[in-house]
Amino acid sequence: MISFLPIGGGNEIGANSYYLNFNGNGIILDCGIHPQKTGLESLPNFDLIKDKSVDSCLISHAHQDHIGSLPFFVKNFPYVKIITTPQTRALAELTLHNSVSILKKEIEEDDFEFYSHDEVDLLIKMIDYKEYQNEFELNSYHQQKDAKVNCTFYDAGHILGSAGILLENNNHKIFYTGDINLSSQTLQSAARLPETKIDTLILETTYGATDSELLLDWNSESLRFAKEANNILNNGGSILIPVFSLGKMQEMLGTIWHLMLKRKLTNGDIYTGGLGTKINRAYDYNRFTVSRVDEEFELNAISQKDYYEISNPEEFFKHPCIVLASSGMMIKGTSSFIFAKRWLKQKDSAIFTVGYMAEDTPGYVVTNAVRGDKIQLTELDEQIEVNCTIKNFKFSAHARREDLLKIVDKLKPDNVILTHGDEEALDWMGSSILKKYKNIKVQTAAIGKEIKIL
Repeated sequence: MISFLPIGGGNEIGANSYYLNFNGNGIILDCGIHPQKTGLESLPNFDLIKDKSVDSCLISHAHQDHIGSLPFFVKNFPYVKIITTPQTRALAELTLHNSVSILKKEIEEDDFEFYSHDEVDLLIKMIDYKEYQNEFELNSYHQQKDAKVNCTFYDAGHILGSAGILLENNNHKIFYTGDINLSSQTLQSAARLPETKIDTLILETTYGATDSELLLDWNSESLRFAKEANNILNNGGSILIPVFSLGKMQEMLGTIWHLMLKRKLTNGDIYTGGLGTKINRAYDYNRFTVSRVDEEFELNAISQKDYYEISNPEEFFKHPCIVLASSGMMIKGTSSFIFAKRWLKQKDSAIFTVGYMAEDTPGYVVTNAVRGDKIQLTELDEQIEVNCTIKNFKFSAHARREDLLKIVDKLKPDNVILTHGDEEALDWMGSSILKKYKNIKVQTAAIGKEIKIL
């Protein structure tokens, strides 16, 4: 018997975590934390699997919504085997240590069991790693019959180290896309898929509800970005770009630098800082070990200033500059959130958003504002009148919805389980698959809802 049980995420973009049982061999796919929730509510529901066999945990990539709850998971299942790509293991060391500091600032719950930096160090040592397209075995501690699973990682094209995961048990093949991108970015090359028919496809749907005409290719969007940025910089203004420290920081930094080198973007100071600069070094170190658009290009060769060294934010407005600040959704208390309060009041400057914004985030509020609006970044913040320019760009690290359908077309699954999307995205993908492929069974993942695969 093969079954699938979402314990987090599923029908939302949040604490992604899924339990697969192969005849008693229990495998967890991802251990995320919900970026818009706090405390116990931010974690997957590990109680759903407390009485089940849990043998292995496979991490698709190092974004917090896929790896952030791993330390809590290991407290519950200390003997689990954790496996990922070598690049994700390296990034996990950075991102999980960063999470320790953030969580202790945010959470005051008495029943919330924190983990320490020392525990993160021990956890990292527990993580085994496998290269892309290098098959390995996953066995159950209990040695059940017909429980062996063969596993292979495929480059998912999302961020450094991201992987789609192929699992095979008794000739039944399951492919979990994780977060996947079939188009190249500035640094990251497009995803690679298995060259075989898949029986069950576990498919992300992030942009399932987004009209692909709104998602230009990376180069076209870069030129649109340059045109709008030049209008601001040439008028003496500065630009704030909220970015995720992992992935979007590196891709946007590379994009901006290439535009400047090609003289399509006005030269100016570039500010970065914090975790993102440490991750830049990981990208540079691994540039020959993964598929890259240009493996010779180094992020740390770009001239950058550290925004943490600026004591007075008014310094950003003395000369035109571009500030790449985390977090990407401008979560309260982060650098981009703090800077945004200043930027919103500057009539010659701009905030450029470059990716997905969840509806209940300050980033979503800013994205949907125009000059003259009065907005509240959070319920507890005072109203701010928008004096700056706000422009929105789609530099996507996820597949367009038509590309998601291409994955279905290429892998020819009998079953599709839809994950990692809001209700509208899941509905569009489900109806489109059923319309185009009459013989495919489509189901939607929901927390606590077990799906019998075989």
